Amino acid sequence: MVQTEGDVFTLSRRLANIPLVQDLVHPPWIRPSFLRRQRLSHSMDQKVLIVEDERNARMGLAELISGWGYSTAVAQDGVEALERLQEWNPTILVSDLKMPRMDGLTLLRHLGELEQKLAVIMLTAQGSIESAVESMKLGAFDYIQKPVDPVRLKRILISASSQQEAEHYIDTVRSNSRQTGVLGSLVGKSAHMQEIFTLIERIAPNNVSVLITGESGTGKEVVARTLHDLSGRNNKPFVAVNCAAIPETLIESEIFGHERGAFTGAVERRAGCFELAEEGTLLLDEIGEMPIATQAKLLRVLEDRTLRRLGSKVETPINVRVLAATNKDPLTAIEEGHLRNDLFYRLNVFNIHMPALREHREDIPLITEFMIRTMNERHGCKVNGVEPAVLQEFETYDWPGNVRELRNVLERAVVLCGSGTLKPSHLPRGFGAVRNAAAKDPDKVQMPVGTTVDEAEKRLIVRTLEFTGNNKTRAADILGISLKTLHNKLKEYGGSSSSPD
Repeated sequence: MVQTEGDVFTLSRRLANIPLVQDLVHPPWIRPSFLRRQRLSHSMDQKVLIVEDERNARMGLAELISGWGYSTAVAQDGVEALERLQEWNPTILVSDLKMPRMDGLTLLRHLGELEQKLAVIMLTAQGSIESAVESMKLGAFDYIQKPVDPVRLKRILISASSQQEAEHYIDTVRSNSRQTGVLGSLVGKSAHMQEIFTLIERIAPNNVSVLITGESGTGKEVVARTLHDLSGRNNKPFVAVNCAAIPETLIESEIFGHERGAFTGAVERRAGCFELAEEGTLLLDEIGEMPIATQAKLLRVLEDRTLRRLGSKVETPINVRVLAATNKDPLTAIEEGHLRNDLFYRLNVFNIHMPALREHREDIPLITEFMIRTMNERHGCKVNGVEPAVLQEFETYDWPGNVRELRNVLERAVVLCGSGTLKPSHLPRGFGAVRNAAAKDPDKVQMPVGTTVDEAEKRLIVRTLEFTGNNKTRAADILGISLKTLHNKLKEYGGSSSSPD
């Protein structure tokens, strides 16, 4: 039987009145009141172009989306879509991946060459996750698997509409960041930091996963918060979880949640981090510390966009942007078996590497000025400047604890100073002499107040190895730790543990 486009529309209207189908379109856990709250007042201003080679699917999507208040138009492949773009000027594009003449990925590449800003949502067949990830790298806003789940599609459209507002905001932020060297809580006018700003501005509005790397204290969580604040999810939760701080026996419960009675001590149902971050952003810090078994479950959640609480038989759909961070080299972590290869490639759609503070010393005066303003507000102080001698000390110091260490040193100094100009006398005792003392007496390890425990441990181990001529057995004896522990610590620092003793 041949169906006309009118038949498809009529059938969809009839199906919408059947209670069972209503449950499929709006599952019981999605209350109608929730959906009403999600309806955007500006949806009528949004124009959606649907690109799909199958006629029935194309017209069915147009009917569904127009019913939510969007203006719609259709195209049967990428070639026709490019023509419609010129005459109709849509704000959102929903495109199939597999099409004749011009497929979805090729269309995306052409869109990247245009000045017109579009939120692109890709339709993918089951088992084509690799293509979906590739589309995200090319600038797609999100993807949804066929057959299309109407609830999920509507959520993505709402997020895409919010993206338009976010990008308009970013245009304003971008010009300001070039002039002031400040993007959110990130500070820097150096070429390295400006490259990071540009990348953040580009990818913040999209739903792409981002892996943030860099030494401890370089500001990885600040990057994650900035990505969240510049996205269409900025009015939703930002949840950060440190995978290294959660006991292995509890990490699955913390991330995925659990039902009452799922295990001993589970006296009530509890939402995990994914559910707490619903419609917002989840940062998984120190991802390489997550147990391998949990990484496998995380990968499934990222690909299927559903999760199952511990002890539950129900799959719960999720709408969360996932960011990850690590202070280790991801490729080394993969080689050592601490990070799954497939999870790494799923998270590493984009990589933002935060430089150590010693690698962009020219930003130290600007960072210092920014931090002093923040600390004045926090502590009720009135510090209005810094003596040149202080900046000279800052710019010649290596800052092993990076921006975190600078913040700790400055916070102490601002509180001591209270008002007026910050002077060398407000710095921790011996701050400026640390380098000279180390040079005069290489057998001593000295560090300023503000150095983190982890960094102090690292410096002590490295100096002890230098003292023993890299004899690890002797170094372990001096440090009072086992040789195995020393090797494990060196792996954490990214150094070699295979040289002969």
